[in-house]
Amino acid sequence: MNDSRPVLVVTSLYDPTADVVIRELHDRGVPVVRFDSGDFPASLSVEAEITSHGVKGLIHTSSRTADLAAVRSLYYRRPTGFAFPHLSEYDARFALTQARYGLGGVLASLPGCLYVNHPHRIGDAEFKPSGLAAAAAAGFDVPPTLITSSPDAARAFIKRHAPIVYKPLWNPVYLVDGAACVVKVAEVTPEDIDDRAAGTAHLFQQRVPKTADVRVTVIGSRVFCVRIDSDLLDWRTDYSRLTYTPVAPPPSIEPALHRYMDRFGLLFGAFDFCVGDDGRWWFLECNPSGQWYWLETETGLPMLAALADLLERTK
Repeated sequence: MNDSRPVLVVTSLYDPTADVVIRELHDRGVPVVRFDSGDFPASLSVEAEITSHGVKGLIHTSSRTADLAAVRSLYYRRPTGFAFPHLSEYDARFALTQARYGLGGVLASLPGCLYVNHPHRIGDAEFKPSGLAAAAAAGFDVPPTLITSSPDAARAFIKRHAPIVYKPLWNPVYLVDGAACVVKVAEVTPEDIDDRAAGTAHLFQQRVPKTADVRVTVIGSRVFCVRIDSDLLDWRTDYSRLTYTPVAPPPSIEPALHRYMDRFGLLFGAFDFCVGDDGRWWFLECNPSGQWYWLETETGLPMLAALADLLERTK
């Protein structure tokens, strides 16, 4: 018997990764309803009742309607934020909070829905201090790390654990001469730290002498490891200089991956490790909404099929 329950894909209008996932689901005959929550209320509407059996009702896009009580799974990528530019500042602030806690609360409460990932769990896992603490508890090797607003503490940490890199705790986009830029990971010395460091929180981490990087993509119970070779401190700054090789993880890594995922209630995670001179894998971060499809293109690893299996709920 065909399963008519839809998969909801919540993402921005331009998302090539979501495009290939939707195409794969369509090829399997799985119904899909795609929308950007940021389209609410202009071209997206919701009507939801709270019952003893959970949330029931409908969500309407410009072309489709989904029964909220019959959603098979929800693939939550990177939707745009709510915006009410036609309203005054305070009216817009009120409308935004109502949309976030109203529509957002409904989407986070669908009965029987498999979330990849649940938006609240994504929010929890995106805090780098929480992720690093969870990684250490899961059994990963984590480089010495300091989060501080104290210039003196930063300088002392750098002297004690040099070489040190600075990493933003979150990376918002800056516009510089009209071009989008982000703060880059960079090595720092004690002389780089002045009193301006007291203005906010910063993350400093020991730079591990590395031979390579590894991106590990976890999709449900499946683990895909790709070694990334380059001469870059941060391989994400220049993809043209990278080479890719599928690898098997050390025996201790896979159980730790699942412990980490269970800690945050995730079904998808993009982990970054660096490989030290002695072959140890050092945890750097896990992005619960990270990119992954380009690695299938480069290596042939069947990640798309694994994600479609998960969303289809066949395995």
